[in-house]
Amino acid sequence: MNWLRQPRWSPYLVGAGIGVLSWITFGLMGKALGTSTTLVRWAGLLEALVDRQHVTANAYYAKYLVSEPAVDWQMMLVVGLPIGALISALLSRSYRVERVPKLWEWRFGPSRAKRYAWAFLGGALLLFGARLAGGCTSGHGISGGLQLSVGSWLFFAAFFSTGVIAAFVLFGKEGRNHV
Repeated sequence: MNWLRQPRWSPYLVGAGIGVLSWITFGLMGKALGTSTTLVRWAGLLEALVDRQHVTANAYYAKYLVSEPAVDWQMMLVVGLPIGALISALLSRSYRVERVPKLWEWRFGPSRAKRYAWAFLGGALLLFGARLAGGCTSGHGISGGLQLSVGSWLFFAAFFSTGVIAAFVLFGKEGRNHV
């Protein structure tokens, strides 16, 4: 169990683990591994506290709240991800609070407010895109890729290439010296 204490795990081991987890979700739940639907469920649950009738009349929310359990394995996966990351960081003794990463500070300054605002905006755009595309990076990149879905492979290629281009535009070649 010494590998649990390493700050970085083998990408081959992690990839195999994600593959096995995908098989389990397909086999036991009949669903692909993904996380983007969880926000819709949380939004619907919160709105239902105020006006349940409005939520059940809304086709977008009703699809996720009426026909399926509101709290399901996917929601527990989303809750478990940060918990698992914390446990991993504590076991490897690599836990630290980093409010503004060094690379961000080098490029955009030390402002926490600016960092948090851009992180929130980026997350909101990513989630909007995931809902528009019918799945998140997990859903398309992992589950769709495992099923050899052409749309998922196109999504993953676009996601990866756009990320590389954005990294070069934002941080340039000299950014790697500041990580």
